[in-house]
Amino acid sequence: MARCPGEKGWGGQGGSLGSPAKGAIAYGSAAMPMRFVLFQRDYCHLCDQALAVMAEARAPDFDSLWVDDDAALEVRYGTRVPVLRDSQDGREIDWPFDAAAVRQFLAETL
Repeated sequence: MARCPGEKGWGGQGGSLGSPAKGAIAYGSAAMPMRFVLFQRDYCHLCDQALAVMAEARAPDFDSLWVDDDAALEVRYGTRVPVLRDSQDGREIDWPFDAAAVRQFLAETL
C-alpha cells in the first residue's frame, strides 16, 4: 500500500489509524458533486493533517477522492497528495498548505 510522499517508508505497508475509509466522502454528499475536492491517499498522515487544516480554515463542504486505485489519478496526484482542487476553475493547491493558504485559495474563488 502506498504512502504519502515525504512519509517515512513511502511505498511500504502501514499508516495512520485516523484515515477515512476508502471511498468515503469526508464532507458533502455523493448526490451532488462538491465544488472542492481533496485528493488523498490511504494511510497518509499528511492527508490527515490536511483534513485538520481544512477544518481549521472552516472550508466549505468538499469531497475526498482517493488516488490509490485509479491509474489516472495516481499519475496526476500520486506524488503530490494531498491536493485541494476547485472543480469549477481547475485551480489546485498542493501540500504543504496551512489554514491561511486555504482561506486565501477559497477567497479567490468565492
